[in-house]
Amino acid sequence: MKNAPSIPKENFTCLTRLDQNRAKSQLAGKLGVSVSQISNVIIWGNHSGTQFPDARHASVSVNGATEPLTKVLSDDAWIKSDFISTVQQRGAAVIKARGLSSAMSAAKAIGDHTRDWWFGTKEGEFTSMGVISDGSYNIPAGIIYSFPVRI
Repeated sequence: MKNAPSIPKENFTCLTRLDQNRAKSQLAGKLGVSVSQISNVIIWGNHSGTQFPDARHASVSVNGATEPLTKVLSDDAWIKSDFISTVQQRGAAVIKARGLSSAMSAAKAIGDHTRDWWFGTKEGEFTSMGVISDGSYNIPAGIIYSFPVRI
C-alpha cells in the first residue's frame, strides 16, 4: 500500500460483507429459510453495481443436512437475473425508498467482517472479503478485490 508502506499488505481488507449478507438474505427469502442456513455465497469485485454475486458454491442447511444450493433451488433463471441485479442494486434501492442508507445493515456487516477476520471463518466455510490480489483467479496482482477467503 503506497501510503502506508510499513504496514503489511495482509493487514488491509475492504468490506463486501454487506453485499454478501444481502445475497444470503435474497437466497434465504427465496427458499423460505433463515439467513443462518445459507453459507458460502461469494461476492466478486467491489462494493458497487459491477460486483458479481455468485451462488454457485453456496450451501443451504435443511433438516440437519447441508446441501449445495443448486440441489435445493432449481430456479437458475432467477439466480442469473433477479438475484444478481437485486444484490447489485440493493443499496441504491434502500436509499431511494428511505432517503437514507442502510446504516444498521452496514454496521452488522462491519461486525460480521471483523468477527471473521479476528476469529476466522467456520470450518468448511468461506466469506467474501476485499484483499490485495496475488494474481489468483486472473485478477491482476496488487489491486484490492473481493474474493472468497478462509481465515
